[in-house]
Amino acid sequence: MLGQGRDVIFLHGWGGSVDSFRGAAEYFSKDYRCTLVDFYGFGASELPKVLTLDDYALAIEEIMETYSMRDVILVGHSFGGRVAILLAARNLNIKSIVLVDSAGLKPRFSLKKAKRKLIFKIKKALRMDLSNCGSEDYKKLSGDMRQTFKNVINFHLDGYLDKIQCQTLIIWGKYDKDTPPYMARRLHKRIYNSGIVFLRGGHYSYLDCYNQFLAILRSYFGDICR
Repeated sequence: MLGQGRDVIFLHGWGGSVDSFRGAAEYFSKDYRCTLVDFYGFGASELPKVLTLDDYALAIEEIMETYSMRDVILVGHSFGGRVAILLAARNLNIKSIVLVDSAGLKPRFSLKKAKRKLIFKIKKALRMDLSNCGSEDYKKLSGDMRQTFKNVINFHLDGYLDKIQCQTLIIWGKYDKDTPPYMARRLHKRIYNSGIVFLRGGHYSYLDCYNQFLAILRSYFGDICR
């Protein structure tokens, strides 16, 4: 934890750690109490077992309860955005969420992806080598972490968006290929009290346009914390 004031929790993306948002947390710690976390299986945090997205959300809820946090602002990138969406849909202690190139929505149908899935099923049925199948993130994993990854990416959050009542800011890279801009527009359409900003960056838009990202957050935090 850094600083004092209203609580802001930074939630890193898949493969990240407390270092992902450390610079932003240090910057805002002059006016806010900023908390950085290592999700289970990342950074210095071990994976205790095969987990689900709900397990990750519960871990953040436990932090909020332990430190008596109220009216929390969540800033989540990619996987961290998944956790933020789930928490906002069910937690009354969330003041606002900031979704940065967030994952969690069901992707559009893609002929290329459908072809890959078909090839995987055929190889599996024929008991062929599957080591080259799956995304680059998936290939890097093994054991419980690989199953955890499957649990997370197969849990789509589209049905939770209508339940979000807190203020929501959506920040997205125009050139994001991992979570394309149509997902940002879908979030904006489905989340009642939301605003959207596009940056000239990719999936890590908050790093590609770092100074602009900080300026946007500074203005947004100032507005919602009045």
